[in-house]
Amino acid sequence: MMKYDKFIGWLLFLALLSIDSKYMLAQDGSTAFSFLNTTSSARIYGLGGINITNVDDNLFSTDQNPGLLGSEMSGQIGINYMRYLGDSNFAGIRYAHSSGQYGAWGASLQYFGYGSITAADETGVITGRFAPKDVAFSGVYSYDIYGNWRGGIAVKFLYSSYEQYNSIAVSTDLGVNYYNPDNDFSFSFVAANMGGQITKFNDQRDKLPIDLRLGVAKSFGEFPVRFSVNAWNLTKWHLPYIEAGDGTTTSDPQIKDSFSSNLFRHLVFGAELISSSKFYLTLGYNYKIRTDMSTYSRSFLSGFSLGGGLNTSRFRISLAFAQPHTGATTFMLNLTLNMDNIIN
Repeated sequence: MMKYDKFIGWLLFLALLSIDSKYMLAQDGSTAFSFLNTTSSARIYGLGGINITNVDDNLFSTDQNPGLLGSEMSGQIGINYMRYLGDSNFAGIRYAHSSGQYGAWGASLQYFGYGSITAADETGVITGRFAPKDVAFSGVYSYDIYGNWRGGIAVKFLYSSYEQYNSIAVSTDLGVNYYNPDNDFSFSFVAANMGGQITKFNDQRDKLPIDLRLGVAKSFGEFPVRFSVNAWNLTKWHLPYIEAGDGTTTSDPQIKDSFSSNLFRHLVFGAELISSSKFYLTLGYNYKIRTDMSTYSRSFLSGFSLGGGLNTSRFRISLAFAQPHTGATTFMLNLTLNMDNIIN
């Protein structure tokens, strides 16, 4: 039996369990746990928020594709912080370590806090305040399958608390990546957020935001920029949105559902300056974010994101910035320490 046969078998087994749980635990419900689509990687956020192809030896690159985890990340520990919309603040910690000659494992804990919100009963009487939150604990394992192919699995235990409503769920990501370092070409496929609820918020089951994603990344010759295109929301074609117009009294909101709008709302574009191993700069464009914020007071920067980072042998620091709307500026910070180099 070849070294990767057992690993492939486990991936297929867990995939069947996850897909089965989708139908048994989440029939006829709404979508919940949307925080699963919020990245903890500043590099990915700077590339548009969705990226499954970014091959890097920083453990945060594995955020959306467990198939990118590798033994080259062994001994790394990282912390992340994000100032999100409103009073939302997200933070987390993760660690990676090698496992034998061909494998690696990792673990992470993510916290999503949404500030303090006024609570009221059905008659409108104020009853106090509450702090909604989501928590995700993840375990990741990857394996060098064959040649330039690597695969991985992430299992996430999820907890959500919104006032008196609580829910627990289990989610699974399956990812594979092909990377050819000779021509800097990366191709990835991810089945994300498969699973279901263990306990419900109320009497109705809620679906997880199950998704299929494809991505490619490539640099060209001596030109020091890597371009990437990632497609997500591939489980559905129609992603209509409402165009609010220019704010005048004569402009009525219109539903946009054309072929071109649906196509580009599935795609996220990224460009990354890679002229040096010591630093990087990123630019991303997410058309879905821009159209989701399609009001007349939308910022010119809506849909765009910027990022940059500094790399040393002992630590890495990454920053990212975006302004989805004039009233919403977001900021993300990653700090990664290479404990093996620090100790030695």
